[in-house]
Amino acid sequence: MSVHVVGHSNPDTDSVCGAIAYAHYLKATGTDAVACAQIAAADLNPESKLVLDRFGLATPQELTDVDGKDVALVDFSDIGQAPANITKANVVAIVDHHKIGDLTTNGPIFFYAKPVGCTCTVLFEMYKNNNVDLPKDIAGGMVAAILSDTVNFKSPTCTDEDKAAVKELLGIAGVASQDDLFMDMLKAKSSVDGVPIKDLIFRDYKDFDMNGKKVGIGQIELATLDQVADIRADLLKGVESVKSDGRHSVLFMLTDVVKEGTDLIVVSDEPAIIEQAFGGKIADNVMWVDGMMSRKKQAVPPLQKAFGC
Repeated sequence: MSVHVVGHSNPDTDSVCGAIAYAHYLKATGTDAVACAQIAAADLNPESKLVLDRFGLATPQELTDVDGKDVALVDFSDIGQAPANITKANVVAIVDHHKIGDLTTNGPIFFYAKPVGCTCTVLFEMYKNNNVDLPKDIAGGMVAAILSDTVNFKSPTCTDEDKAAVKELLGIAGVASQDDLFMDMLKAKSSVDGVPIKDLIFRDYKDFDMNGKKVGIGQIELATLDQVADIRADLLKGVESVKSDGRHSVLFMLTDVVKEGTDLIVVSDEPAIIEQAFGGKIADNVMWVDGMMSRKKQAVPPLQKAFGC
């Protein structure tokens, strides 16, 4: 039986390329595996589509239900971000760079996680430590994922290990300019023209359990906030709609990569908790959080503390 390698729901480039990289690693080390994603190829975000096309990588197989399957998880370990029936699957491995989630297993598994900026950095270490040949196309996807997750090294999640991995992967992939690759990805990632509001909100979105309260956090990275000036009202309505589906709060991060901060759209049952978390004031459902670039490191931990997690 093949191991189905899959990343989290609403997959970003790290989840997509991480699944591809780990599936190849497993096959190269004697385990049949297939790269998967929780959405169809047509629904991948624009950045991931660009990366797959640029490096000639095959789109992962769509996988939404894992009942009875052997599964390896990349870039997450939370039940809420998993395919349907994850508790009925045989989870055999997890490779990640986030905090340990709430998923449990019936027996010991392979678990490899490190506090770095990207799962593909962890996977690159696995390739190197075990002398597994890394194809040029997969190296390209991996370096793109690291640049995306670390915002070209601007994110506070970025480590020296991420930077060292990028340096080596650029050479393996034959990429001449790190900055040119990142800017091409940013243009794709930040494109909003003609995109339905719901698709923008769920382009990079995750739900979290904050002390029994469901809190959703979405994010889009922009070259300038002017890109969303004409759709601000529609974005707020969209966030309100997502919040109405049984959530205590929904936050939508409009992250300005150049200014290195986030305009945070907030819809919450208790906005004072959000203000407490980030030390600011919400005006017309928005607050500017200077320096906020990372959901994982700068949004989730303060919220967990404010919610008493």
